[in-house]
Amino acid sequence: MSAYQIAIDGPSGSGKSTLAKGVAKELGIMYLDTGAMYRTCGLAAIKRRISPKDPAEVKRMMGEMKLEVKFIDGVQHMILDGEDVTGQIRTPEVSVAASDISALPVVRTAMVDMQRDIARHQSFVLDGRDIASNVLPDAKYKFYVTAKASTRAERRLAELQEKGDFSQSYEEVLRDIEYRDEQDSNREFSPLVQVPEAIVIDTDLYTIEGTREFLLSHINEDA
Repeated sequence: MSAYQIAIDGPSGSGKSTLAKGVAKELGIMYLDTGAMYRTCGLAAIKRRISPKDPAEVKRMMGEMKLEVKFIDGVQHMILDGEDVTGQIRTPEVSVAASDISALPVVRTAMVDMQRDIARHQSFVLDGRDIASNVLPDAKYKFYVTAKASTRAERRLAELQEKGDFSQSYEEVLRDIEYRDEQDSNREFSPLVQVPEAIVIDTDLYTIEGTREFLLSHINEDA
């Protein structure tokens, strides 16, 4: 099979990143974490002490900063102004900043251009909010992964606590999930949408392994 792309969209915490990584590994192709790119932009705003909601300040920042995506031993690393910040972009503060900054057209345009360029010449799995609708509308395979907000909050809280982070309560995580849902679905530029041709996967109904097998079954049918 020639180079192809798999687009996986869905709301925050739906399990799409875990699914995308597993599918990429199973198929022996690359995985591009587009969310990490927006998180890095959010981190850049925090480091510069500017509001991620301020279009003028963010536009200036985007013109000044240098953001790179590097794959080291098959693992994606985010490089900001020459520094590997991969380990700095998973905090709650960065999550909120990423959600805010990703609503700005200047940021999305820059990130979409980078994502298209990275995925152009070889097979990739991409997950995000607008992969099928905007980044790769011609992707060979399109999926939409979803789950109830309460389920997603429970999963996110469990992930944080597994990493030793007990700083947030379930209610706080749920509020963050709901805030990001509101931002992602209602932003004017490239909102989260389910394209008609996407295969919907409700992760409330499947285990991680079951979700992966369900997705792979659709790809293998076409192989």
